[in-house]
Amino acid sequence: MTILIIHHFNLNMKNFFFLSIMAIATFAFTTAITDHSVDTNASNIVWKGYKVTGEHTGNVKIKSGSLQMQDGILKGGSFDIDMNSITSTDLQGDMAGKLIGHLKSDDFFGVANHPTAKFVITRALPQDTKGNYKIIGNLTIKETTKEVKFLANVANTNGKPTATGKITIDRSEFDVKYGSGSFFDGLGDKTIYDDFDLQVNLVTK
Repeated sequence: MTILIIHHFNLNMKNFFFLSIMAIATFAFTTAITDHSVDTNASNIVWKGYKVTGEHTGNVKIKSGSLQMQDGILKGGSFDIDMNSITSTDLQGDMAGKLIGHLKSDDFFGVANHPTAKFVITRALPQDTKGNYKIIGNLTIKETTKEVKFLANVANTNGKPTATGKITIDRSEFDVKYGSGSFFDGLGDKTIYDDFDLQVNLVTK
């Protein structure tokens, strides 16, 4: 009986030793997720809105953000958008001022009460070995949060992770309904389409 107990004890010790070695090996070969802060001066967002008679374009600044990487693979991230920084690139002078003032008003993004928009990655799905991903995440505009999906590319530029992607957004889902043919009849050539694009370019520090 004593021999059996000792034998059983030895087997348990061997199993424990083996599992411990496996755990250490797994930990040794697993790189921790690294958080890379976004360089807000080098990063930017280009917006483009569409209407029956044409389109408007401009820029808006990244307020803060980060990308989470592990062994060169994107694992997560987020960024905040400074809605007060909206500019126009297709108009000049008074015309640009009028457009930006309207976009900042309650007709559109209500910047006085909602100065920041936010996007948070919930899933980053690699599509190949070239840095292409399908991104799924939550976008918050005017305190309304909706899930959005888009394609993005992540690269290593001068030793720093960079990410680019175009997000197409249905503004009506975020209570931005001014001039929308989905809600108002008889707008004619004053109709502003619901979808607008954000071309996001993130450069980390």
